[in-house]
Amino acid sequence: MKLSVVLLFSLVALQAALLGVPSAEASGLKVGYYNKKCRGVEDVVKGHIIRAIKKNPRVGAALVRLVFHDCFVRGCDGSVLLDKSAQNPKPEKEAKANIGLAAFDILEMIKADIEKKCPGVVSCSDILVYAARDATKILSKGHINYDVPAGRLDGFVSLASQADKELPDSTFTAQQLIKSFALKNFDVEEMVILSGAHSIGMAHCSSFKGRLAAPADQINPAYRKLLNYKCGQSANPPVVNNVRDEEYTTVAKYMPGFKSRVRKIRDLFDNSYYHNNLARIVSFNSDWQLLTHTEARGHVHEYADNGTLWNEDFAASMVKLSMLPMPAGSKGGIRKKCSIVSY
Repeated sequence: MKLSVVLLFSLVALQAALLGVPSAEASGLKVGYYNKKCRGVEDVVKGHIIRAIKKNPRVGAALVRLVFHDCFVRGCDGSVLLDKSAQNPKPEKEAKANIGLAAFDILEMIKADIEKKCPGVVSCSDILVYAARDATKILSKGHINYDVPAGRLDGFVSLASQADKELPDSTFTAQQLIKSFALKNFDVEEMVILSGAHSIGMAHCSSFKGRLAAPADQINPAYRKLLNYKCGQSANPPVVNNVRDEEYTTVAKYMPGFKSRVRKIRDLFDNSYYHNNLARIVSFNSDWQLLTHTEARGHVHEYADNGTLWNEDFAASMVKLSMLPMPAGSKGGIRKKCSIVSY
C-alpha cells in the first residue's frame, strides 16, 4: 500500500467528490483544526493518555478498539460513547458486538478538562480519535505516528441494533469480512491492515467459542488447548488476543516452544499478528479466515515480512477510518459530557 497520510487524505476527498458524498475536508475536517479554536487541545489529550497507559497499559488497546467500533457505525460521531437512558435504553454500548468496550472513563476525564479550558468547542468524537492516535503511537513505541484531521460533531443517534448489524463479526468468513469492509469503502488490503490491531487487546471467550473445537488445520492444537483452559476458568472471561501476552506459566504448560516470546510488558503494537496468523495461533475465526482468501493471504505474508511497511500502512488506514462521515442528513453538536446527549 505505502501511501503517505497527506496523499491518502487528498484521495479520500477526491473520491468523495466523485461519488457526490461530502468529503471530510468539505465538512470542515482538517489537521490542526483546533489550533486557533482551542490551542493545545491535542497536548491535553496526549498527557492524559500517557498517564492512563502508564497506570494501566490495557487502556491503550481499549482506545484503539473503541475508535474502530465508533467509526464503523454511523461514522466517527462518538455515538458509541453514549450511555443508555429512558429515551434510549439500547445504545451502541449495549450491542453484543461491543462486549468488553472500555476506557470510557478516561475520555470523560479528558472531556472535563477540555471543557474547563474551552467550553463547548471540542467534540467527544475528536477526543476519541486523538486518544486512539496517541495510544497507537505509545503502544508501537513511536513506530506508528500520524496526524488526524478534526472538526467532527457528536451524533444524536446511537442504536445497539445498528452496531450489531454493521460491525464485522468475529465469526465471519473471508467473503463476509470483505463485504462488511467494502460497505465502508475499505478494500481487501486495508481490511488485512486494520486486522493487525488484533496484536493487542483482549476478547471474551464468547467471541471465539467456535475455535475451541476447530480442527488442527485451522488452529494450532496446543493453542486450542490453552484457549480451552483459559475459557474454563470462569463464565466468559476475557483472554489476551496475542499469546505472547499470556502468563508465562500458562504458556510454559500448553505451548512450551513459545516461552521465549512471552513478554513482561503487554500490548506491544507491531506486526506480530501476521506471524501468529500464519502459525494459526489467533483466536478469532475471522482472523484465520484471512488465510483462506488468496489476496488476503498474500497481504498477511507481506506484512509478516515487513513490519515497517505495516506501520506506515496502518497509520494511513487509521486516518481513513477517522474520516468516515456520519450518514447523509445527520445532525450533530458538541456534548458537554461524552456519555450524555446534552447540547
